[in-house]
Amino acid sequence: MSFAAIIFDFDGVVADSEVRANLSLAESLTAAGMSATYDECLRDYYGHNWQETERRIVARYGRPLPADFRETHRTRARARYMEGFDAVAGVADFLGTLGATPRAIASSSRAEYIGWALGLFGLAHHFGEHVYSADGWDRGKPFPDIYLAAAKGLGVDPAACLAIEDSPTGAEAAIAAGMTVVGFCGAGHIVDRAAHGAMLREVGVHHVAMAFHEIAILPVA
Repeated sequence: MSFAAIIFDFDGVVADSEVRANLSLAESLTAAGMSATYDECLRDYYGHNWQETERRIVARYGRPLPADFRETHRTRARARYMEGFDAVAGVADFLGTLGATPRAIASSSRAEYIGWALGLFGLAHHFGEHVYSADGWDRGKPFPDIYLAAAKGLGVDPAACLAIEDSPTGAEAAIAAGMTVVGFCGAGHIVDRAAHGAMLREVGVHHVAMAFHEIAILPVA
């Protein structure tokens, strides 16, 4: 089948950000007296919006985060992002092949951060106003709400959308929205791509792609 629209996750699909994000989160937690490693953060918080991440942190450590935690963490993360932060390899070329195919971003991250990063990468014109963020929502991924909102914003049937996701949490959200889902394994945080692809297949993705050129052969127009 062909697809009426393509909906992209952001971190790990458009932005090669997960290594920096989880390193900085581990540093911020440790600085707040909640010892954490990069691997633990990637395992426990990957793919979730801040509200769910904070719930998980509080449950793990048994105490609330400092009142200024998110702001100080944001400052730390931004500094780390400026150390060579870039888009995922191949995404710019892939976006350039889509012509007039409608597309959107459906992300757990803050809209302000997404807009900043898209500007940094020179990709903002590909999405325009169709950037949808579940930050601040009580029901983020793996609930389908953010993907349904993106499809509604584009004016297309969710069942006619192709979604591209790198995390199991996000893949579950897109599948629950009724979309055809590509499990993407091309970003820097995925060390064992074959194992990650197998994990995404277990979640129920319809295709696995190790790079954007493998998505380009799908009938997306």
